[in-house]
This record gives sequence, C-alpha cells and structure tokens, in this order.
Amino acid sequence: MRERIWAPLPLLLLLLLPQPLWGGPPALEPGPLQPFDLLYASGVAAYYSGDYELAVRDLEAALRSHRRLQEIRARCARHCAARRPLAPPGAGPGAELPFFRAVLERAHCYRSCESQRLGGPASRHRVSEDVRSDFQRRVPYNYLQRAYIKLNQLEKAVEAAHTFFMANPEHMEMQQNIENYRTMAGVEALHLVDREAKPHLESYSAGVKHYEADDFELAIKCFEQALREYFSEDMECRALCGGPQRFEEYEYLGYKAGLYEAIADHYMQVLVCQHECVRELATRPGRLSPIENFLPLHYDYLQFAYYRVGEYVKALECAKAYLLLHPDDEDVLVNVDYYESLLDDSVDPASIEAREDLAMFVKRHKLESELIKSAAEGLGFSYTEPNYWIRYGGRQDENRIPSGVNVEGAEVHGLSMGKKSPKIDRDLREGGPLLYENITFVYNSEQLNGTQRVLLDNVLSEEQCRELHSVASGIMLVGDGYRGKTSPHTPNEKFEGATVLKALKFGYEGRVPLKSARLFYDISEKARKIVESYFMLNSTLYFSYTHMVCRTALSGQQDRRNDLSHPIHADNCLLDPEANECWKEPPAYTFRDYSALLYMNDDFEGGEFIFTEMDAKTVTASIKPKCGRMISFSSGGENPHGVKAVTKGQRCAVALWFTLDPLYRELERIQADEVIAILDQEQQGKHELSINPKDEL
Repeated sequence: MRERIWAPLPLLLLLLLPQPLWGGPPALEPGPLQPFDLLYASGVAAYYSGDYELAVRDLEAALRSHRRLQEIRARCARHCAARRPLAPPGAGPGAELPFFRAVLERAHCYRSCESQRLGGPASRHRVSEDVRSDFQRRVPYNYLQRAYIKLNQLEKAVEAAHTFFMANPEHMEMQQNIENYRTMAGVEALHLVDREAKPHLESYSAGVKHYEADDFELAIKCFEQALREYFSEDMECRALCGGPQRFEEYEYLGYKAGLYEAIADHYMQVLVCQHECVRELATRPGRLSPIENFLPLHYDYLQFAYYRVGEYVKALECAKAYLLLHPDDEDVLVNVDYYESLLDDSVDPASIEAREDLAMFVKRHKLESELIKSAAEGLGFSYTEPNYWIRYGGRQDENRIPSGVNVEGAEVHGLSMGKKSPKIDRDLREGGPLLYENITFVYNSEQLNGTQRVLLDNVLSEEQCRELHSVASGIMLVGDGYRGKTSPHTPNEKFEGATVLKALKFGYEGRVPLKSARLFYDISEKARKIVESYFMLNSTLYFSYTHMVCRTALSGQQDRRNDLSHPIHADNCLLDPEANECWKEPPAYTFRDYSALLYMNDDFEGGEFIFTEMDAKTVTASIKPKCGRMISFSSGGENPHGVKAVTKGQRCAVALWFTLDPLYRELERIQADEVIAILDQEQQGKHELSINPKDEL
C-alpha cells in the first residue's frame, strides 16, 4: 500500500509546485513591511481607548500590509518556479539527486526572495490562527466602520461596513447600520463598494447585468474577462499554497517520519490546498458557495450570448464546456443539438470540442482528486472529496427566445430557454392526517404564502403549557447552545435554553418533577409524528436537534429598538440576501429537512414569527405565538424566517429540527431514548412489585 505513494512522488512534486507563469523578479519594497498582526493589535487597542484617528491609521495599514504580504508570497513563488524548474529524476544510483537539488534551490530562492521583498525574515509575518481568521472574516472592517463614524467620515464608514457585510451577510446589526447610513444625506447606492471584491466576480456580475439588458456583445466581453481573471487568480491561489500548512491529520504517521514520508506528508497538504482553490475562488466572500455560482453558470450564460450574436461555433464550445461539469443537464444537451444544426455544412460538429480553458482545468482537477485519494489510502489518512460541482439552480433567464421564433417554435427547434429554479430533491406533498384529536388546522402553505408550511393550534393543552413553562425555569441555562453567550442574537434580550436530555437528567435526579421532564420528551415526539404525517413523507423523520428556548426582553434596552430577536435565516443553508440565494453547505446544517416551533405562552409583547422572501426584508407571513400553536416548514432556502423583537416579558417555545438522514440523528435524543427506556423498565418493575410483592419469597 505505502509503496504506491513513494513511486510517483517526483510526479506528485511536479504537479504540486507552482507553475512558472512569471519569470521577472518582484519589485523591491521601499522599506521593511510591518507585520499586519502588530498593526491590527495596535489599531484595535486604539479603538477601545477612543483614539479613532490612530485606530483608522493602524487598521488601514494592517489591511495594506496583509494584502502586500499575499502579493509578495505569490510573486516569489512564481518567480522561483520560473528560475528553478523541476525535472523528473532519471535512472541509476543517485539519479534522484538533481531533482532534490532543484527542490532545495527553489526553497532557497523562495526564502531569499521573501526576505528581500519583506525587508527582513519571513518569520516576523507568521500570525496566530485567530488573527488569520479575523482577516478572512474581514473583522478589521467592522472596527473601521465604527471608527470612521466617530470621525464623521460617513462615506468611508459605508465602504467599510459594506465590505464587512459582504463576507458576513447574516450579520443583521451591520445590515441595519448600512440601511441607516443610506438614509443619511448624500449616501447612495454608488457608495456601496466592496473593498475586497475579487476582480473576476466583479467582471462576472457586470456580465450578468449586460446579459439581462440583452446587450450580449458587452456581456461576452465581461464574461471572457472574468474567465481570464479567474484562471489567473487560481494560479495565484495555488502559489500561496506553498507556505506552511496546518492540518489536524499532520500526526497521522504515528512515528517520526522518514525523508520520503515527510516530503509526501507536506506536499499532500499543499495539493489539498491547491485542489480547494477551486472552491475558494468560486465563492462569495466568507462563504464556501457552490462553484455553480461562477464556472458552470458562466459558461451557461456564454453559450446563449454567443448564440444571440450569431457565433454558433463558440456557443457550441461553451455549451460542451458546461456539460463537462453537468453532463446530464437536459436543457444544455438540447441546445448542443440545436447549435450543431446551425453550423455550416463545411463544419463537422464532432470537430467542435469543449473550450480548452475549462477542459484543461477539469482535467487537472480530476488528476489532483485521483492523487489525493491514492495518497489518502497509502498514507493512512482520511479524505472526503467535496462535491465542488453541485447545483442549486441555474441562470435566471426568462423569455430568452430567439428573434422571430415563438415559444412553441423554440421547443420544436430544440433550443431550451426555460428558467431554471432551485429544486427540492423530495416530492412536495402536504395535507396528511394530523394523527391526534383536538388539533386544529389553521393555515397551509398557500395561505401562508410559501412552500411546505403549516400552522396548527391545540398541539398542547393549557395545562401542558403551564407545566412546561414551569419546568423551563428549573432546567435552562443562559446561552445554552450558543457557547454560553447571554445574548447570541441581539444585545437587547437574554437567551436561555435546555435540551431534552438535560431535562430528563434533572428529572431523574429530582431537581425538577420527572413527570414534567418527561412531558418535554413526549411532546417533541408528538410534534415529530405530526410533521412526518402532515407532509406525507415516505421515510422516517429523525430528530436533528431538540431545544427548549426562552427569550426575555431586557429592561431599559427596548426604546427605539429596530433589530430582530432572531435574524432572518434558513435552517439548512446560508442565506445570501444580496445574491437572492441560499448556499446549502457548511457551516450550515445542510442535513436538516424540516423544522417546527411549538409555543408555550403568549404573555409577552412582540416576538412574532415571520417568513420572508429571499431578500430577508419582504415579510410573507407573520404568526403570533400562543400556547399550543405549532408552525412547521421545510428547512431550506424556500423558507427564510426570523423572530421580531421581544419588547416585554418572556417568550418560550420548543424548537425542533428534523432530518431524513439517519446518519445525522441527534445524539442527545438517542441518549434520551435510552433514559426513557430505563425509566420505563424501573416503572414496570415497581408496578410488578406492587402487584405481587411475595413472588421472590
């Protein structure tokens, strides 16, 4: 097994190291580059001390230093790759030595280049993981927007706020700040600048705008520019992968590695890093968005744009390129046939191949994937290949019918112009039996202006609500489920929570009535059965998470309040209001399929549950909680939702998330089932003992 890795090692090294795209030496810096982590720390300290001018100066300098450091590292990697090319070793004793000499020379070149351009040792610029994470999440811009406001520099504050928000679209406070800024005099949409925007995404967005305006010539120009920028940035990303890598699996060998093992270990980390550049570059900032957002979708736009300007060969090339990533797309398969029918008789359709840029890209990507999987098997570490090409929809393109051809004609000719929309993998059904007596049906999906929604009353009785509300005070912890944060969603409310397992343990220990703790378990199971039945699911619905939650309005903090108790979000994807998308990927709980909220009281003010459009602003339905009321819905981007501010009193509910995948069953629920089984056995034993106490005599 292990020999399979060592044999192709030189080939692996050749593939991993940056390709020689740029041979000239990087320009020398005018002076030593200041470490960005020190500048960042100084800027944050100045902000908290109230010296906002110094804070702005050092935070801006930190951002410049970080950007410049990345540029130097990428340029040095490319420069040294060009000056120190590698060649596979020959045969015979010592034949591999020239290869390793070249590796060492390249390493020396890179270190020398970095030291010269940085004006000192590269070790000065190594930073902690916390600082690295802050810059990745654009946290310095959060400080900047606050500092600029203190200095009355509104336009710069807007730029900083928008730049931060683009990487943190669920940060409702920042969204509200931007809205407030835009209402101030002189601030218009023109000032919403993303200072960290990637050039290829900017060009892509411009191409989409021209496309939607039917200006196909300009759309083609922008899309082609975006592709050139993308592939250039991909190579830069790969060059940056040559630096230190931090992988949890680094110690997998279990003993002090030998030379070849150490080399393979490090370069496999580099290869994984390079392999995942495809995801980093194809995303919105701060997100691991599907690559559908850029590459395949880009060629989908291009194939039709070229068709509209009469360049059928290029349209065919782009359509075939798109099919490299989505070979089963029926619309594009139909379009390929149609484009081939438009070619001159002198052109052989079979001679028109997929665009070379994407063909080479996909070929390399597949080779990397094969190498990583082979290495994982040979070296004994685990690696799961992400689905980089997963689709959550397609280009939003209605009524793109060729001039002079009606819709029916387009179908006859085989050019599919229909709008693609996000799909839910399962069949959408609802209206199944509610299983229990006294439950009142209130509204279905249509009445709630959405998809897969239902509102029910009397799921709990008044007595059960009182009992649950009473037990809540004995089992809840502040910030439960949110790492102890008292106010995880808004600083104007206190959040408390408890799991069903904790309730049962407290009941078993006598800290709360066991009957009340058991009620929490029983009513959550009741809700699960109702959801499974009403939505007519063909497979078992499992618990993903069960949480009793209370939100309490904090006195003295409710005046002029304009935030939400819980920001608008979706339960299994990352809601991106500006893009009108919901990215179903980590860190979202992508395995969640259905959600439910079972309310326990109504003696509070505010706290309405709301559904919105994907823009997170347009409310489609508002629901006032009350005892025994339950709202349930599918967990995806079709159902963005949130909670309005609780302005007085305490709002309590049982929050439930469900999954159709047994692999993601809630661990605490399984443990709770075991506790219930033990309690039932004990109860049965007591019952048998009370019936026949002399059986053992």
